[in-house]
Amino acid sequence: MWLVLLTYQLATLLVQAQHACIGHSTFRSPANSDIEVLCGSQTVHLKILLCPVYFNGYNESLLALNSEHSKDQCKGTPDWTADPPIVKFNVSITEEAITFCSSKLIIIEEVGTGLFADFSNVQQIGIAGMICSEDPSKGAITYHQEVMYRFFCRYPLQYLINNTQMSVSGVSLAVKDNNGSFISSLSMRLYSDRGYSSTLQIPPGGLDLKTRIYVEVKASNLSNRFNVLLDRCYVTTSLFHVTTTYYDLFVGCNRDAQTVMGVNGVQQKARFSFEAFRFVQSKDVTLSTYYVQCATRLCVNSFCPNLIQNCTTGTNSRRRRSANDNQDTTVSDMATVSSGPITIRTDIGENGNGLHSTMLAVSVVAGIVGVICLTLVAFIVYQRHNFNISSTK
Repeated sequence: MWLVLLTYQLATLLVQAQHACIGHSTFRSPANSDIEVLCGSQTVHLKILLCPVYFNGYNESLLALNSEHSKDQCKGTPDWTADPPIVKFNVSITEEAITFCSSKLIIIEEVGTGLFADFSNVQQIGIAGMICSEDPSKGAITYHQEVMYRFFCRYPLQYLINNTQMSVSGVSLAVKDNNGSFISSLSMRLYSDRGYSSTLQIPPGGLDLKTRIYVEVKASNLSNRFNVLLDRCYVTTSLFHVTTTYYDLFVGCNRDAQTVMGVNGVQQKARFSFEAFRFVQSKDVTLSTYYVQCATRLCVNSFCPNLIQNCTTGTNSRRRRSANDNQDTTVSDMATVSSGPITIRTDIGENGNGLHSTMLAVSVVAGIVGVICLTLVAFIVYQRHNFNISSTK
């Protein structure tokens, strides 16, 4: 009896949906263009036109990620208020969510370019899957054409810094270990003391030159098997343009003379400090702004010593890291994590307001001295005049 009732309800829904779709321009045979894929920073969002699905004799309850029709979490949510009507699927970019509905993770290796040209390979991750229909026919044959939509999202493991949807101070990093891939969150904080206890407060007038800035890059939601490793940290005058003016604080063993390294590759946080400076191109402005950015990766704590360069041996060459260093099981690829804006106060000096202030001070002093001298001369003349009158009498 319940099976008959369920069949009746399904048929009723189908008729109602067909009434909503009949006459609509999307009430036709399915096409590849019926699916819209948005590869978000945390979730893959899928939108599929519903009317073509109903045109082929299916409905939203008969669609599922990778044919996982028995799992409610792999089903979509219809939206009949949209025009045209759609069914939505959301796939969280986590190992558990991806594998639960049988989507696939594909590791893609490419030669490092741009900011990562010093590294042999840069890995990317691909998330692949499909939305499949389940034929409601129970007999030996069917006249229903299967509905299938494929999707693929490609994620650089160093999420690009010009993705304006990402947080300025945080980034997500995919890392692969023996149990699969998962997402860890990285963040950067600036401090004013070597104990990393006081958050750096930048006054409206900017920081003084040579103020020491303490930088910490920290991972959260991270297994205790992994440590944070900074490959390269640099300063750029603009956050969203990688071709802008930049200055390396350190790359491997190469580092600026005022950069002091703290912990790196031995904990779930990495630390270093540097002195505030200004770019020469900012010499004519009172305030200049730049950002600290770090190419960061995670490594298994037992393997990190193999990646940490021995900077006490006297070599200062950049090391090209190879993807053959068991990166598929022990090391993540790079992610770029950035600070907020750092504003530096620049004294314009003798060519600017400082010169005018000095000239004003000198002029005031000269005026006072002149008045004193004139007073003394007048007094002496007056005294001599009185003496001559007295002598004549």
